[in-house]
Amino acid sequence: MSEHRATRRSLLKAVGGISAGVALGGASVLATASTATAAGDVPGLSVTERNESDPRMWYYRFQTDAIGWNPAVNVLLPDDYHTSGRTYPVLYLLHGGLQDFRTFDSAPADIRGWTAGKPIIVVMPDGGQAGWYSNPVNSNTGPRNWETFHIDQMIPWVEANFRTYAEFDGRAVAGFSMGGFGALKYAAKYPDRFASVSAHSGPPSLRRDLGAVAHWANVSAAVKDLGGGTIYGEPWDETKVSADNPVEHIESYRGKRIFLVAGTSPAPTDPFGWGNETQVLRGQREFRGLLDNAGIPYEWYEEPGGHEIRPGMMIRDLDGIVARLRQA
Repeated sequence: MSEHRATRRSLLKAVGGISAGVALGGASVLATASTATAAGDVPGLSVTERNESDPRMWYYRFQTDAIGWNPAVNVLLPDDYHTSGRTYPVLYLLHGGLQDFRTFDSAPADIRGWTAGKPIIVVMPDGGQAGWYSNPVNSNTGPRNWETFHIDQMIPWVEANFRTYAEFDGRAVAGFSMGGFGALKYAAKYPDRFASVSAHSGPPSLRRDLGAVAHWANVSAAVKDLGGGTIYGEPWDETKVSADNPVEHIESYRGKRIFLVAGTSPAPTDPFGWGNETQVLRGQREFRGLLDNAGIPYEWYEEPGGHEIRPGMMIRDLDGIVARLRQA
């Protein structure tokens, strides 16, 4: 237990270059809001802003009892959504740290171009600057229960308001960096929800390398989101860490499409090889070994470069997601 009581200074040193590439910032301009509307029958949730003027990218902001501020979501519709009358599968695409719901609609990402002609809805929600797709152990800034918001509120809202397949074979979850961890976590904790899971530079292990990812989740959340609160507590809430740790739930991935990408280069400022992508790569190799031992197939790539969104890998992943999910 003593290793989990490390000082903040030592934690920052331990995680090394993780912070250098936690995320690429999104900076696109918000759509103009219109009159607020209700959010259907989803308890604790209401729409405070919306813009549906773009033919494909629709924007919403919510008031929710799960989060102490009003998070937003972009919903990207297929090219023919308004004319086809068809029902579509959905990808829930999760951003990284220091990013937001606009990230995948901002350079270098190009979610509109990547999905052109593809019969799939893409839902891109806020997840906090360092929310880690979790309900924290404690918060000094009000509720920050991102897992509750996404799983219990946002997904039911999407399925109540869009023509989607509300079933296992109708949903995929993917993400970059912190969002890649979130995707792996959600797929494991809710194994009946998602038929495909993808981690782009997403760490699958909270405990390896002296618990670097769990420590970084605590430190980054304390600074950026929770006013000194933590995701996992100090000392750790060991039960919560295990519940959230993808590598401890290998059987939950059986029967799913699994897509993993990591870079082979550490952060440029880290001459000792302890960059955040180095840690991610080690974690993904451990995860792949566990999948191998369990006889669970997966698709994996180790690509040159560091902690970054790779457009080619995103397009390859999207094609695989469309092929795996129920067809529109």
